[in-house]
Formats: sequence, C-alpha cells, structure tokens
Amino acid sequence: MNRIDNPGGEAEIVYGDGEFHIVKPGAYVTCAVTGVRISLDELRYWNVDLQEAYATPEASLKRHRERQGAE
Repeated sequence: MNRIDNPGGEAEIVYGDGEFHIVKPGAYVTCAVTGVRISLDELRYWNVDLQEAYATPEASLKRHRERQGAE
C-alpha cells in the first residue's frame, strides 16, 4: 500500500483463517489484551471467533487462558 491507500488511523479488519481482510484502511490495529498498536505489516496473531488481534503469542495465550477460566 502507498501512503494514500494507508491513512494513519486505526484499521477495521475482518479476521479469517490464515488471512485478514481490511474493511476500513488504516495504519494499525490495537492488541485486545495489551492495548499496544500493531502495524498491519506486523500483524501475525488473531482470534477468528473473537475477532481480536494480539501483539504477541503471549498475549494470544493470555486471552485463551482467560476464556478457558470463564467457561
């Protein structure tokens, strides 16, 4: 993407299995656990069912463990 296609705000993403689709262009998404901004180029971890992004594998594992305790 070039700068015109990639505005500086938060993107809206639909997370799928192994891929994501950009609904609203932006420069980043926010980690659902840590609140850290994740550039779209760095986005590697998300949960399809919860439609959440995670900054690190540790953040993803933390959310998974939280959900296991809630069930």
